[in-house]
Amino acid sequence: MQPFLPLSPADHRRRFLQQGLFTAALASPGLRPIAKAAPQPTDASSLAFCVISDTHYFANAESPGELDERSLKVCSRLVDTLNHLPGTTIPNLAGGGIVQPLRGIIHAGDVIDSGDKRGQIYEKMQRTEWEAFVADFGLHGTEGRLRFPIFELHGNHDSPSGEGLAIEAMRERTARRKCLSRSANGLHYSWDWGPIHFIQLGIVVGQDRSNPQRRRYHPMDSLEFLIGDLQQYVGDSGRPVVISHHVDILRYSQSCSVNNPDNLGMEWNPCDVQAYYRALTGYQIIAIFHGHTHARQVLRWNGSSKAAQEGFPLWNVDNSSHFQGGHQAFFYVEIGTQQLTVRECATQDAWETSHWSPTYWSQALRAG
Repeated sequence: MQPFLPLSPADHRRRFLQQGLFTAALASPGLRPIAKAAPQPTDASSLAFCVISDTHYFANAESPGELDERSLKVCSRLVDTLNHLPGTTIPNLAGGGIVQPLRGIIHAGDVIDSGDKRGQIYEKMQRTEWEAFVADFGLHGTEGRLRFPIFELHGNHDSPSGEGLAIEAMRERTARRKCLSRSANGLHYSWDWGPIHFIQLGIVVGQDRSNPQRRRYHPMDSLEFLIGDLQQYVGDSGRPVVISHHVDILRYSQSCSVNNPDNLGMEWNPCDVQAYYRALTGYQIIAIFHGHTHARQVLRWNGSSKAAQEGFPLWNVDNSSHFQGGHQAFFYVEIGTQQLTVRECATQDAWETSHWSPTYWSQALRAG
């Protein structure tokens, strides 16, 4: 695989430093100047899609049957931005070219904001938030305002425990998708776009059966589904695989200590993280997309807690339409026969206007 290209030094740095999560990864080894690996010209077989996350549809607590005005505006404008993206010009600083027709939108979780709270008011807020999401995004690209199919998964704000309105709604939606496979609980699913295999895995990936310890976020048997799906639909073919889940990985890539009480406070049990890494070994994983941190970061993961020079590519997408603040972003992804290229479309004014971040990332693909 070709190394990732560098982050723009100024782009989003303020937000990284505020979060304090990934500062060390800004100096990740293996990064090269953009001019060393420009995107290849788009060919007829290229696949294009967008990755969003953390829309956090948010109802008005004082009037739970209404969406908060801030959330209404930013989420609506996000959909408008996605709809008008194909056919627009990408500036040279972001690699140049034209945005291709989109096959769909991947949503990396936290669709709504109130799914992690309990009580009658919050139940009403959840319903308002979910109905607003469906009205905007639809399912197949024909039912809502969005003109493309949407493939969402659940995050901790949708449901940390695997229960509630958003979870039940997602199960019903997955039953209506044209999937290759669905998990027994109806939450995890996979599909193919051409030769590329896609897998949606929910909030975190787990559970490692050797550690029966209670998890802070319920994995909902996503590890078992992942292992079976890869064996059945990828096997030893070498075909490229794209995986999405919600929570970030690196800070939970610690040694597995069975029944360690410290695990109870972690969003992702380290035993599950290590089992996840083992499950991916031997496959051509060309991208792992996640959200959750509300900050963009690009790095490689070799199973350890530090950014690596070689390993699975991790793509942390920024929040895409959070009701707090104007800074939002999403990824635009192109996959050709030989190369994957990712760019970031961003805004500083809650999608009243948008721009391309002055950087991009490109990597070669193995024949499969």
